[in-house]
Amino acid sequence: DIDHLNLRVQKELVEWLNWLKADIGFDGWRFDFAKGYSADVAKIYIDRSEPSFAVAEIWTSLAYGGDGKPDLNQDQHRQELVNWVDKVGGKGPATTFDFTTKGILNVAVEGELWRLRGTDGKAPGMIGWWPAKAVTFVDNHDTGSTQHMWPFPSDRVMQGYAYILTHPGTPCIFYDHFFDWGLKEEIDRLVSVRTRHGIHSESKLQIIEADADLYLAEIDGKVIVKLGPRYDVGNLIPGGFKVAAHGNDYAVW
Repeated sequence: DIDHLNLRVQKELVEWLNWLKADIGFDGWRFDFAKGYSADVAKIYIDRSEPSFAVAEIWTSLAYGGDGKPDLNQDQHRQELVNWVDKVGGKGPATTFDFTTKGILNVAVEGELWRLRGTDGKAPGMIGWWPAKAVTFVDNHDTGSTQHMWPFPSDRVMQGYAYILTHPGTPCIFYDHFFDWGLKEEIDRLVSVRTRHGIHSESKLQIIEADADLYLAEIDGKVIVKLGPRYDVGNLIPGGFKVAAHGNDYAVW
């Protein structure tokens, strides 16, 4: 174990981080198992190494109901993510992986897309509260891949990407999906839409519909995304919008 309260440990880790930055060329840090040490310690490492970007893995269980599914209200879960960023310094480069959004999306794409509108009408994950500090993802090396600890429904992965790549937050693409699953071209199309229309971490999200079989949202008045099997949504799409990407149960205008 590493004693992060030991001043010598702190000094040597900061020296190592600065060496990685100055000599090797890294410019950002990922804090693994960040709940294993205090946010105050992470703040020391960030403040003294000044990365351009830092993201923490704070993976805790969502609140579950008696049916074994996540509760609609996950405020306590996303508050923990917000608290970490607050303590480390909200004006700095610190962000956290949006595990709240990941957990809700996992279930929502299985015919419960109503979950993607929170009780306040906003996105139910961290992106609904502090999108500038939320790093969204569909799967990572722990949840998916060979470890398979909390995998996204494999036949609906592109719905997940259609969501995170059109929404606020900083989306993160999983290596396996991009290179091993044959999804490169589909993901590329969504990335192109995001880039072309300037969608960013603090883009404005307006949720139009959130029913069991349909989620429809408009981002910055420029992009509309649909998830779910409901096909006839033409009456909900404003004039002038044309399909830019589509796939299994998703479309982007």
